[in-house]
Amino acid sequence: MTAVTTETTPDVLAPEDHELLEWIVSEAERRGNAVISVPRDDKGSGYCFTACVWAMHQVPEAVVIGLPEQMAQVLLDAYVDRAATGGAFVPGQVVEDFFDGVPVTFEQVNPGHYPEFLGSAFVVYPEGDFPALQIIVATPEGKWPWDADAPEGFAQWQPVLTGSGRPESWTPGVDGP
Repeated sequence: MTAVTTETTPDVLAPEDHELLEWIVSEAERRGNAVISVPRDDKGSGYCFTACVWAMHQVPEAVVIGLPEQMAQVLLDAYVDRAATGGAFVPGQVVEDFFDGVPVTFEQVNPGHYPEFLGSAFVVYPEGDFPALQIIVATPEGKWPWDADAPEGFAQWQPVLTGSGRPESWTPGVDGP
């Protein structure tokens, strides 16, 4: 396990960033990860993401978009618990036991999305040198954001954080959902 301490960060952090870093490290040491929640606004859905998971467990950080905050935190905690104990999550793999009857899959987050969707993680990783996965949640009916018959607006509610906005690590319907 790699420890993250305020002593290892650059002195260029603003005082509020030092406070955020201390909170993230405290949460990660106490519970294995820190989950940061960003509420919905006029620009898009709310989302939650982990910070310090890569530093603590060498597991990619994760982000989930469009779920209610409490559900998103439960999902991210379950992901970290499994991944930190050796569970591997492969982009395009479908997992059906995080939520009863609602499948999830994974996709690599394009680093171009890091500032917007994982911004607070930069206090832990100032150079942005960490991997991240997006956990994509299907509708209870099993529809994905890229499905032609997905509910109207679903792709905007839960955008896919790749360069193209569609899965790139697999081909939907061929080697992924």
